[in-house]
Amino acid sequence: MAWEQQNGQFRLGDVKTLSGEVLPDALLSWKTHGRLNAARDNVILYPTSYAAQHPDLEWLIHPDGVLDPTRWFIIIPDMFGNGLSSSPSNNPEYPPLVTAYDNVQAQRRLLAEEFGIERIACVYGWSMGAQQAYHWAALFPDQVARIVVNCGSARTAVHNQVFLLSLMATLEAAPEHLGNGRFSSQPKAAMRAFGRIYAAWALSQDFYRAGLHRSALKAPDMETFLRTDWEERFGRRAAADLHAQLRCWHAGDISANPLYNGDLAAALRAIRARVLLMPGERDLYFRVADNEAELPYLRDAELRPIPSIWGHRAGNPVQNPEDAAFIKAQVRAWLEA
Repeated sequence: MAWEQQNGQFRLGDVKTLSGEVLPDALLSWKTHGRLNAARDNVILYPTSYAAQHPDLEWLIHPDGVLDPTRWFIIIPDMFGNGLSSSPSNNPEYPPLVTAYDNVQAQRRLLAEEFGIERIACVYGWSMGAQQAYHWAALFPDQVARIVVNCGSARTAVHNQVFLLSLMATLEAAPEHLGNGRFSSQPKAAMRAFGRIYAAWALSQDFYRAGLHRSALKAPDMETFLRTDWEERFGRRAAADLHAQLRCWHAGDISANPLYNGDLAAALRAIRARVLLMPGERDLYFRVADNEAELPYLRDAELRPIPSIWGHRAGNPVQNPEDAAFIKAQVRAWLEA
């Protein structure tokens, strides 16, 4: 079944970031699925996640999928730093830190100036996309009706930051590193190590104990799995872009802005959207405990963990029908409630 789809680029001009640096000639890449209705009340914003570009996340958009493009007008804005929107790989003056706050401010302009949209039915996000969903609800509480926080948190946890710092250090140790996250050429050996570190974190201990890399993902052996699923996947992205998005993730905090001045509880209390918190039960860096700690401050929220041993990848179950069915059921019910 076909549905309307459009691609575009939105030019924002020079953008002053939260850190005070300027992102010159800023550009947001975007794609839409479905049709905006006359009332403009069928909008779902679907921000991208770490290292992902919009084609990587479109698998769940289908009349029988998680997000139905015959019912909703789904807008996917590519995150800064992902290689399609402004990134170190395409903008040599990319600032040292571009945050989720900066992304959401740019996305708000995209919706208003490109589509004439002032209110969103839902922001759906996984991982760093979930962090952006949380930012939307806190920064623009009157403009968001619902959010789905799929394997994400309002503030990047300290243990999560340690993981991110290990990846940054791996890239920075490469002889190709010029400083400040820039590289003379793609650091192939460092990227190989990067992928292998990531493989240990993105999937749980129980996933590997059950041998799902062989049975579910059809890898003939561990070495092949690490190469094809991790090294080659990240090898398609510029190291400078990966480094920039690590910094963004590390700085994730819905209260780290002039509106809330670091008061996370106040930022959570300000959210008026209905919030679906959907962590993976065995996620190693966006933990169920993080969402449990946020829940008492939210006025209208439910916590529904994904019952899965797939770790962080439970939230993006491209090759995992059981978790995809759980997410579809939860999200579809949430959107219609």
